[in-house]
Amino acid sequence: MSEPKKNYLTEAEVETFLKASKKTRNGVRDYCMALMAYRHGLRVSELIDIRLDEIDLDGSSVFIRREKGSLSTRQPIEGDEMRAIRAWLRERSATLRAGDARLFFSIRGPFTRQAINSIFATISKKAGFSFKVYPHMLRHSCGFALANKQIPTRTIQDYLGHKSIQHTVRYTATNAGRFKNLWRK
Repeated sequence: MSEPKKNYLTEAEVETFLKASKKTRNGVRDYCMALMAYRHGLRVSELIDIRLDEIDLDGSSVFIRREKGSLSTRQPIEGDEMRAIRAWLRERSATLRAGDARLFFSIRGPFTRQAINSIFATISKKAGFSFKVYPHMLRHSCGFALANKQIPTRTIQDYLGHKSIQHTVRYTATNAGRFKNLWRK
């Protein structure tokens, strides 16, 4: 029996994707978007709708407003992510559109999901992948990375904002590490 088609990136592939995101025309912004999408397991609609007032630079956290009736939470921002946000905010201020409360935008205005898909497809090419990375792949990659770190399923559920644990168990069910030391005395 063959494995199902892969819909996530390994941690090494995520690193390759993130490095490639820095090499786009808008590398500072694109890296920040890709990193946040991965770190917080964001749906594309959640990514493009992050508001400036939801980021607490002093407290190193971001409020994640989940879609689909999922659990919204405040989540920590790690050092590399903080640096990426600060770099984008510096660049963003030079191109600030009056009254734009969104963290991310394009030269044409607010992002659409199609625009993000196009950016991620460009990054995929720059990364040398033979497949396109789409934003939801980074959400799945986040879930699998957390499961591989042996994070409890309920914590992953809350972090990703899943209403039902059934949406979360897919990440832990495929983690071979959960079987490690089962027969060791």
